[in-house]
Amino acid sequence: MPIIVNLDVMMAKRKVSLMELAERVGITNANLSILKTGKAKAIRFSTLEAICKELQCQPGDILEYVEEK
Repeated sequence: MPIIVNLDVMMAKRKVSLMELAERVGITNANLSILKTGKAKAIRFSTLEAICKELQCQPGDILEYVEEK
């Protein structure tokens, strides 16, 4: 998939655990884990906004487009 999720990188930079971020954002650990591992098929803008707010970052810090070869 040409969209890469770098959520784990941002969480490590901010020293935030999966459980802590899930609680702050208001989603389940399972759903956040699916997003973190890149297995999610979609993300709501409201969820992306909440994650960016908590991690003090931009959507582009979390999502990256890589052209398929």
